[in-house]
Amino acid sequence: MDNQAMFKLTYGLFIITARENKKDNGCIVNTVTQVTDEPKRISVTINKSCYTHDMVMNTGKLMVSVLSEKADFDLFKHFGFQSGRNVDKFADFTDYKTVKDDLKYITRGTNAYIHGNVIDTVDVGTHTIFICEVEDMKVLDDTPSASYAFYHQHIKPKPQVTTDEATGKTVWRCTVCNYIYEGEEMPDDFICPLCNHPASDFEKVVL
Repeated sequence: MDNQAMFKLTYGLFIITARENKKDNGCIVNTVTQVTDEPKRISVTINKSCYTHDMVMNTGKLMVSVLSEKADFDLFKHFGFQSGRNVDKFADFTDYKTVKDDLKYITRGTNAYIHGNVIDTVDVGTHTIFICEVEDMKVLDDTPSASYAFYHQHIKPKPQVTTDEATGKTVWRCTVCNYIYEGEEMPDDFICPLCNHPASDFEKVVL
């Protein structure tokens, strides 16, 4: 089986925000799709490990901010490489507006928002699919939406490895953020200091 085939599927990129007990949070996802046109419904898939997942499950409300090609890597780091269980992602973040249900949509690097009310859920193991009735939506910018491919080609920093190839040095590169770990073997319990992903998300590179 060629696991790389999955990378040929096309995805958008989105920030999902939620609010529970007067606390706001958000995370990056790549699976938001339209389900029906009338009534207007969307599906949003969120990893169960995300704090935002639990907030949406508890409140039944979410906001989708559609990321555009103007989005910068700092935006991805802010909402994707740290957990709302440990940090307040909105403490010093000001690029948002608040609408009904006190939900926030992101105004930087986005081109639209969709406000959804959860009407059903589907448990798919590591993730939950939330089926949402659209409460409101608005186009913010005409910039094209950022695809997963665009993110990898133009937003995600390229790995910076300055090593003489003749040395045959071995490094491990994080497939999420391109952080480089040097060493012949990577510890099984290693956690990327940049994006907090585990050793299983690193690939071996021999220079």
